[in-house]
Parts: sequence; structure tokens; C-alpha cells
Amino acid sequence: MRVKLKGLNRKKVRLANGETIIYYYAWKGGPRVHGNPGTHEFFSSYSEAIKNRAPQGAKILAKIFRDYSESPKFLSKADRTRRDYLRHIEKIEHAFGDFPVEGLIDRRARDEFLTWGDKLALASKRQGDYTMTVFALMLAWAKKRGKIAHNPLEKLERYYSGTRAEIIWTDDDEAALARVASQPLRLALMLALWTGQRQGDILKMAWSAYDGRLIKVRANKTNSYLPIPAGKPLRELLDATRRQSPLIVTNTRGRPYSENGFRASWAKACDKAGLSGITFHDLRGTAVTRLAIAGASEPEIAAVTGHSIGDVRSILEKHYLKRDPALAANAIAKLERRTEIPE
Repeated sequence: MRVKLKGLNRKKVRLANGETIIYYYAWKGGPRVHGNPGTHEFFSSYSEAIKNRAPQGAKILAKIFRDYSESPKFLSKADRTRRDYLRHIEKIEHAFGDFPVEGLIDRRARDEFLTWGDKLALASKRQGDYTMTVFALMLAWAKKRGKIAHNPLEKLERYYSGTRAEIIWTDDDEAALARVASQPLRLALMLALWTGQRQGDILKMAWSAYDGRLIKVRANKTNSYLPIPAGKPLRELLDATRRQSPLIVTNTRGRPYSENGFRASWAKACDKAGLSGITFHDLRGTAVTRLAIAGASEPEIAAVTGHSIGDVRSILEKHYLKRDPALAANAIAKLERRTEIPE
């Protein structure tokens, strides 16, 4: 028997990829109801929202969170980013969905939010940072749109302060993985090292974007278009690869990888190769490093990887090149050539 829930509001939302999803809210402008209609989780979520309902007419943060999750700002993000954000938004809404908007101006609000963030960070500093960053981002969006007058989470400090200053793929790391990895994984490795693209964009690269000379990439995160010349080693590998799908990188059965499937296969290959502490994500910084060592300028690197010039400079100054001995060797070799005295 299906129970009709009084005041339940549903909202159809069309995502950037054309997919339509339905959000349910306890009432119009109220907090989101979680779970699938008809389930115990859905009814419990609705009941909890009704029990904690603010006085009629009061403006609460749940409405801000709802507006943001239906905004073009949010819907234009990549699918993976939206899924990650929603996971954190639900967590924030559960804790502060009934918080009155008028209370944001109270200086104690910042302390209350940060105290909650501190508890999250005890379990995981990275996840605590992610959740609080999403929280602050939503409040910043609302302030910019005039929905709130004050954002208590401005100038948010991070819990996690680690960097990956020394974490790049060496030639030995590359060779170790290549020895044990399947052909699809070796192809993904080469694409990452020679294009500097993100994992998600590499998994979506199509054969139609490769003309034997250039790989035309549209980065999903930045929506920027990049015609990247295929270096000779990559070009030779691509030309020798059997085309089993519209996509370049497929699994051993010739089917496109899911993000989770690729991640699992990559992790197994790294374990088999005896590699630890380095990730596929580190290949992006490694590509920047190798281009710089080869003598490429910051604008030239940005033209390949899609970073802004400022981001390239930040990577080179603060992260991957900070302690790379190849840079010092490269610099001394240049100095030696400059100071050579003809016989």
C-alpha cells in the first residue's frame, strides 16, 4: 500500500548530458527527501524533515542547497563531479538543512560549521576538506546571487596540507608497469604521458578525433578544445592498435571502460608491478615535468595539457619539479655548452 505524503514536492531536472532526473522535497522549498519513493529510507527521510520543519515562512539552508543543485552552475559540471558533490551536499543538508538563513550573519554560525567540519576531518582530512569546500562554494554562490547576505565560510582553511612534491612517474616506474599491464592499460599510460590529460578525458577519447597526426581533445572539466600533436612513440602505438570500438581505450574484451572498472584494473596492474604511492593522476604532472625538462616553455606546455599558464607555473614551482634532479642536470649541461671554449 502506497501512502500519500502530504506536501511532498517533486522537481524534474534535465542534466547537461540530456538525462532527466527527479528530486523529491519534503515540501516546496524544503529539504530533499532521500531514497526511492515507497522505501523505508524515503519515508524516514520525509518524516525526519517534517519533524524538524522550521516555522512557516522561515528561510532555511535546505532551499539554498536545492537551488544550487538545480542551477546551471551545478548542472554544467561533469557527471563524476556532480555525483561527488551530491554525496557531500546530502551530508551537509542532513546536518544543516533546517538552519535559518537569517542565522548566517551570527558570528557563532562559523564556529558551528567549522566544529562540524572538524569532526569530519577526524575520520578523513581529505574528505573533510571536500565536504567543507562544497559547503563554502554553495554559500559563495548564494551570496553572489543575493540569496544570502553573509557567507560564514569565506577564507576557509584546509585540514589536509600535504603535497605531491616528489611524486612523479620515473622511467623505471613506466617500464615496470608496461611489463605487466595489458595492452589497453599500456595505451592509456602512453596517452596520459604524451597528452597530459585527465583519466576521464582519456577514457572518452574517440578514434574519430585522431587523424594520424593530431588528437583533438575536448576536456570535460574545462570544456576547452585542444588539438594535441601525437608524438612519434604514441603515434606508432595508436597506428598499431586494433580499433574495436569508437573509443580508443577499451578493456581486453573491446568494450569501453567504466571509471570504476578502469580504476580497479589499473590498481591491480600497479600492485603486480610493485608500484605504490603513485596514481594515474600523477601522470598529468609527470607529463608537465617531462615537457619542461625537454625545454618546453610554459605556454607550450599549457597548449598540450590544457592547464592555464598560471597552473603550469604553479606545478613547476611548488610541486613536481621542486626536487627533480633531471632539472639540475639539464641546467648544468646547458651551462657547460655555453661556457665551452673552442680549441
